[in-house]
Amino acid sequence: MKSQLNPCILYQPGLMAYLDALAWQRSLVSDRINNPHLDDVLILLEHPPVYTLGQGASLEFLKFDLDKSEYNVHRIERGGEVTYHCPGQIVGYPILNLRHYHQDLHWYLRQLEEVLIRVLANYDLRGERISGLTGVWLEGRKVAAIGIKVSRWVTMHGFALNVCPDLTGFDRIVPCGITNKSVSSLVEFIPGIKSSEVYPHIIKCFAEVFGVEVNSGQ
Repeated sequence: MKSQLNPCILYQPGLMAYLDALAWQRSLVSDRINNPHLDDVLILLEHPPVYTLGQGASLEFLKFDLDKSEYNVHRIERGGEVTYHCPGQIVGYPILNLRHYHQDLHWYLRQLEEVLIRVLANYDLRGERISGLTGVWLEGRKVAAIGIKVSRWVTMHGFALNVCPDLTGFDRIVPCGITNKSVSSLVEFIPGIKSSEVYPHIIKCFAEVFGVEVNSGQ
């Protein structure tokens, strides 16, 4: 019997420069706006060190001079404030047509949080939401950030889960503009954990939460 689940193509390119991944996302979104029947996509990867600012993000949350910065910084079209990506942090970019799911951005954000909460549950960790904020916390510290952009109900950008990154890069910013919450990672709770063992949990939980059949791409 043919599966009734929406098909979703999975790509895992490894470490990829931020601007390359951004161009790839934009191309996939454009294709799906032009042809809504194309399969959805989930990209899971890691980035070299980079800071990104949401389209309306305030520079007051940077602790360095943007005009004289030695760091890679990009302002992009997602919502939210400044965040940091680096190896050891798994970034997920779902390219989904929400017309096939639920045309509600708040619903979509809560679903992404649910994926990550379920991933943490695999390690007997209780991921939490904080009312009025977006993301996932462990014992009051943020382990996953979420920022999205939706064009004609097709999503881009997504989530970033800190597995075993070097967190010192977060010291140069106020992550997500939240001044009273610190950042953490899974390795602080599970010594020795590596990104490679977390990817399968993300794929499984994503498939469960969104009701998709994940198939590996080229």
